Amino acid sequence: MVKMAKLALEDGTVLKGDGFGYETTKVGELVFSTGMVGYTESLTDPSFKGEILMSTYPLEGNYGVSEEWYQSDKIQAEGFVVREVCREVSNFSPQKTLDDFLNEFETPGISGIDTRDLTLKIREEGSMKAAISTEDIPDDELIELARVQPSIIDIDVVPQVSTKEIKVFDEDANKKVALIDCGVKKNIINNFLERGIGVVLFPYDTDYKTILDYSPDGLMITSGPGNPDRVYETISTVQKLSERLPIFGICMGQQLVAKSFGAKSYKMKFGHRGANQPVKDLQTGKVYITSQNHGFTIDKESINETDLVLTQVNLNDGTPEGFSHKELPVHCIQYHPEAGPGPNDTRYVFDKFSQMMDEY
Repeated sequence: MVKMAKLALEDGTVLKGDGFGYETTKVGELVFSTGMVGYTESLTDPSFKGEILMSTYPLEGNYGVSEEWYQSDKIQAEGFVVREVCREVSNFSPQKTLDDFLNEFETPGISGIDTRDLTLKIREEGSMKAAISTEDIPDDELIELARVQPSIIDIDVVPQVSTKEIKVFDEDANKKVALIDCGVKKNIINNFLERGIGVVLFPYDTDYKTILDYSPDGLMITSGPGNPDRVYETISTVQKLSERLPIFGICMGQQLVAKSFGAKSYKMKFGHRGANQPVKDLQTGKVYITSQNHGFTIDKESINETDLVLTQVNLNDGTPEGFSHKELPVHCIQYHPEAGPGPNDTRYVFDKFSQMMDEY
């Protein structure tokens, strides 16, 4: 028997549909992602922590779920909103259904929602606080839960997803990179390991002296969820290491690196989430199709007051997609070159950073 589910928005809207996944009630910021595939990777992406994920693609679950696609060790999104959920898998090697997957990690899902209409609403009015429930709960109570939750701007989300201890991958590698974990995806680590680069993964608030004790050849700041203004520990560490190591930042990593040099960030109306964001390289003129997942970005005008140079822009809205430092070996990008999900157009940036470490 299919259970009823509800999705309530802070503006008083209540949408009813069919529930799947775990029987519970969760709150979060409702955001949409435009990827046509990759629901497993998206749901396990730490950058979706604190958010209820809605897919604009109308059918999810048709190819099942495999643990080899996980980008972390669990579902990070607070809930999943879809037009239609496929309960029978058409794939030769799935390990579980999408319904089983959400049940395993106690995550609620709702289907039968007009996601096209709801996406247009978010595009017009901006991302909203929301509550999703697969339990029997009155509409007014669910609306109140959506309204009283704190804004994603005011939540410390990074501490919830960052590693609690230092982890070393391939300690015998000749070259190693220090990763400050603000919400790392497994594909980021794998891209370094595939290139013979060892990885030392540090908690987001690690002191710069501890990082130097491992004698890394470079420093990378990973992607992560929430407001970069609240991750001041990492910003401080980057400031102290900016003249001692080559530095590379991805997604939130770009925002934290830019802020460490004096730039300012702001919350976007509805952000960039999906696997089809066009990015133009201002130096070569090339356009790449990229995977993205962020609700904050750097104020392009504030870059003029720093020693950073804008290198790439988003062709949809002109927001910054890449920076380099005028003198130091510092490079960062707003998108996800490791994909997971998404195209592999920009994996070359890992090679570029590896070369930067060699030269330094």
